[in-house]
Amino acid sequence: MNRFSFIVFIVSVLGLLAAGMARGQEEAVSLLSNGDFEKITDGKPNGWPMPAGVTLEEEEGNHFLRITSQGPEKVTTVYRVIEIKPEHKAFSFSVRGRAIDLVAGKALWHDGRVILDFKNAEGKKVGSGGAPNFKGTTKGGWAEKTTQFLVPEGATQLEIMPAMFNTKSGTLDLDDLKLIAIDPQPVIEAKAAAAAKKAEDQARRAALVKPKAPIATPDQYPPMLKVQGRDLVTPDGKVVWLQGVSLTSMEWGAAGEHILESTVEALDNWNANCLRLPVREHFYGGTGPWQADGGAGYRQLIDDVVNLCAARGKYMVIDLHRFRAPEQKDADFWKLVAEKYKDHPAVLFELFNEPHDISWATWQKGGPVSDQKKVAAAKKAGEVFAENSEKLKAFDSIGMQGLIDAVRSTGAKNIVIVGGLDWAYDLGGIAEGYTLDDKGGNGIMLSTHVYPWKSDWAGKFLMLADKYPLFLGEVGADEKKMDFLPADRQEDPYTWVPDMLGLIQKHKLNWTGWSFHTGATPRLLVDWQYTPTPFWGEFAKKALAGEQFEMKKMR
Repeated sequence: MNRFSFIVFIVSVLGLLAAGMARGQEEAVSLLSNGDFEKITDGKPNGWPMPAGVTLEEEEGNHFLRITSQGPEKVTTVYRVIEIKPEHKAFSFSVRGRAIDLVAGKALWHDGRVILDFKNAEGKKVGSGGAPNFKGTTKGGWAEKTTQFLVPEGATQLEIMPAMFNTKSGTLDLDDLKLIAIDPQPVIEAKAAAAAKKAEDQARRAALVKPKAPIATPDQYPPMLKVQGRDLVTPDGKVVWLQGVSLTSMEWGAAGEHILESTVEALDNWNANCLRLPVREHFYGGTGPWQADGGAGYRQLIDDVVNLCAARGKYMVIDLHRFRAPEQKDADFWKLVAEKYKDHPAVLFELFNEPHDISWATWQKGGPVSDQKKVAAAKKAGEVFAENSEKLKAFDSIGMQGLIDAVRSTGAKNIVIVGGLDWAYDLGGIAEGYTLDDKGGNGIMLSTHVYPWKSDWAGKFLMLADKYPLFLGEVGADEKKMDFLPADRQEDPYTWVPDMLGLIQKHKLNWTGWSFHTGATPRLLVDWQYTPTPFWGEFAKKALAGEQFEMKKMR
């Protein structure tokens, strides 16, 4: 090659490289115009609608969008739509976000997010690109989130909707929204790798559980329990003392979180002889969020826990994790569950999680239940604290007797568990004559939920300890401060927990510690390696292993 030819060759290569870089830059241009909000006309960012609750803000010369929560049960969203071309096979979406005091709503997805929905030519949703989301206050100020996804078959539009979705309060700042068409192959490979990882995790869980707990056979079952005075007894008269933990998460998500692994851990390594499993009726029936199997997977997961317990000769409480007062839908749920687990020796039924804000007459036999305004007017300042964000409504209750009747109508004799008022803490009405008819079953156990902000143990539940079997279905303490309590009601768990365990042991009260989870306070676990929390988990694990505690002070 002579000198002239070499120069021509170099110029050609450089030209090709420049053209390739230009094409790459062109391909990398965001399909979402003015995603940095710097093009502004009359104080509004070009191309972006500005509904109530949405403002254009500026800091140090940089503009961004701010969405302010309009309160629970309200959605504030900004709508953009991108037309999908035939060559669009996959997208990368990125956004910088900053949440400030963003308090989520009731459901897991009630937060600040950017919703990405695909629609077809008929306007029907045909897929989703996910929803990068934000909660709380973003550490370090701003955080960038990126998601990559395939374009589903038949999609003609992508809706991009930054939103505050049923949040309680707070603000969400958004900037630098970018949507870039990308090569689908890496996305396909990433999805395949994720599917393989999921299959590997499922195999790992199966390997963990199945060798230790095949489907339980009747010869492995624990003895059927029956109420006898204050005790739970077996057919040969042996007294059984139920002690264990609550496996929370199936009340807020159909898939649960580490349920089978936690079952094995609690029974085998924490020495629990009873597990409490909170569940919800809509997940059981398959009508909950993100369920596409009619509830089959949810029901199977419950059955797996039953088998794990039964194969070890241990007990399990199915807890319908509802609040305030029973309705007909709760009776319908119990008819299904009682029919399935009729007279199963390992299974007890906790009929209703936490009744509250009703009279004892309504608790017992049902009747009209008032709405939130009427309840609020009846409360005196400082007497009642809201223990969750439940929105009160008016409806007709069937009462706890209605739930017992539903269970016994199936012929099931399993022990049933009923909680008192004040979020299942106060059993005083039962002492005053508001009793229930077991209709020929194996008996009724009374449940109380005891936390550090509950006082008068003797007058609220302990006065019945010599007459009825008591079940502390929820009990525990956390270093985390409760936002619904004044400072003077926040007791140190290192003093409260030993006293409570001492009380439990002194009176041999049945109990399941809340909660065998890393996030649901008061939590027993630090992490999913099942490290116990120092303020609650370590104490509870020692108590389950037989270590004795002294009650030094009543509350």
